[in-house]
Amino acid sequence: MDLHLHSMASADWKEPGATWLDWLYKCEQRGLDVVAITDHNTVAGIASLRAEIERLQWLEIENRLRPNERRQLDEYRRLGEKILVLPGFEFTATFGFHILGIFPPETSVRQLEHILLDLNVPPDRLDGGSTEVGASADVLTAYRVIHAAGGIVIAAHANSTHGVAMRDFPFGGQTKISYTQDSHLHALEVTDLESRSTRSTARFFNGSKPEYPRRMHCIQGSDAHLINRDGNDKNRLGIGERVTEIQLTGPVSFAAIKKVFESNDFAQTRPFRRRNEPFDHVAEARQQGPSIVQSFHERATRQGGRLFAVLSDVVAFANTQGGTVYVGAGTHAGPPLGVDDPDETIAMLREEIESKVVPPLEVEIDTLESQGQHVLRIQVPPGIERPYCLDDSRIYLRQEADSVLAVRDEIVQLVRRSLLESGDILEAPPPEPIAEKPASKRKRSSKRGVSAEKPAEPAAVEASTDEPEVADQPSEPTEEALEVHANGLDGVAPPTIGVQVVDVKERGGTRYYTIRDLRNGSTVQNVTLKSARRLWRYAISQHEQNLPDPKKIDWRDDVALLRAEKRAGKHRYDFVQRFPDGAMAVYYGVTEEGCDEPWRSFLQGTDAE
Repeated sequence: MDLHLHSMASADWKEPGATWLDWLYKCEQRGLDVVAITDHNTVAGIASLRAEIERLQWLEIENRLRPNERRQLDEYRRLGEKILVLPGFEFTATFGFHILGIFPPETSVRQLEHILLDLNVPPDRLDGGSTEVGASADVLTAYRVIHAAGGIVIAAHANSTHGVAMRDFPFGGQTKISYTQDSHLHALEVTDLESRSTRSTARFFNGSKPEYPRRMHCIQGSDAHLINRDGNDKNRLGIGERVTEIQLTGPVSFAAIKKVFESNDFAQTRPFRRRNEPFDHVAEARQQGPSIVQSFHERATRQGGRLFAVLSDVVAFANTQGGTVYVGAGTHAGPPLGVDDPDETIAMLREEIESKVVPPLEVEIDTLESQGQHVLRIQVPPGIERPYCLDDSRIYLRQEADSVLAVRDEIVQLVRRSLLESGDILEAPPPEPIAEKPASKRKRSSKRGVSAEKPAEPAAVEASTDEPEVADQPSEPTEEALEVHANGLDGVAPPTIGVQVVDVKERGGTRYYTIRDLRNGSTVQNVTLKSARRLWRYAISQHEQNLPDPKKIDWRDDVALLRAEKRAGKHRYDFVQRFPDGAMAVYYGVTEEGCDEPWRSFLQGTDAE
């Protein structure tokens, strides 16, 4: 299918002598089953096509058809039975962003024009086909209006010019998030769908980014402004030269296409390849590797704990933000091992999930083909009754590429979040501050970053009584300052993946740390070096042994790179940030996915590409 095609009604159409039969013949020649006519801010194109067919039909009824008109009508009918032609438009929203609205074939021209008028396209511009229409509706309003009218909403060439996700456009991060994560948006049309780059648009919007948790359907379209490709400009594609293959259940229809875009099955669309091997979703996922939203297992047998590992991932994804478990494919090079009896394995997995995961969790399990092998795909939704347990007691969370047992604070946060989402409890207002009683001797808090003007916190008194003062000891933000810093109010937002040590207390000779997860801003208290996970343990060790001296840091404004290393094929970075109040924050184990500017400027090798 090609859902982004212009016609002679667009002002920037490049072949003024073309006819509608020429246009449709090219669609047929390219093997297209579904096309959409999406002219700029107009439906004059679909109106002229319908008018031409209606004229010929009227002449037929009146018995006045000439031989050449009879041939034309017969061709329109033949092509109409072969190709589903959907009406639509490419709307220019505020700031010049382009949005595709695509509608059922029975939608009248009057209805379509009414939608454009609702989007503030001036009446005198409705037939112009121009990309410029003045002060039109904003992006989110356009999404909502098209969606409410029953249309499919697609952000056109999202990663390119006039796209809502194009790089280096000077609008805020929250705006970009809302433009690409809005619930009324069905899909992103991208120009790099087959790119293998780690920064491809589809990979960016695969649900692994903390601030972009909604995985988006990504498709491609020709955006053709002429019938045949311009030989002098490789970017001017002809009809059907960049298309998407879609898997539908039942007959080809608008409803079936919309159903795919409203589903969470992202393997039902793929870039269409004519001569090469078909697009392999499993191979693409394996190249991306394990992440917070996907994992891989070569086997699901009970022997060696392999089945337990699969179930652990299912529970972890349900407790985090959902994800996909692949069974029959590892991450090593070469063809996947596959599953010998997919139906039997699927039945076994369903039985195990039903009997060992509580509360009940609905998952989808199906089979994908990859390099001649059957690979199972378990699609796990974000749970609505968190926390989910394995064997009644094991609560797992997904922490980047690993499924880990949740600690006490994380379980409390899961329960609290679940109750808040269900409305069973309300968020309590912050307590009123309690004035401190004057003291003859003031004790110092162990929380680095508490200045002399601020009262020490009682919980940290005993842990810090015996610690000597260090004149140049770098400070870290207080809990209150951390909230401000996390929101980027100091000018630079922290990275979004990694951890931060924000507090340390000592009780009974054991040091207890508070760890902040940069992905979601949650904190886990009472972590010891012995109980810490791998990244936590690394952060604690660095915090104790290699706390940076601000005088020896090579600052770039108020940020710096402390160290970088490559582990398991992935670069990890430790960054430091200083704030106007003199405090410093150190971010450990940051990955490329968690870096926006200015952190991205420190990345090494292909990470920075």
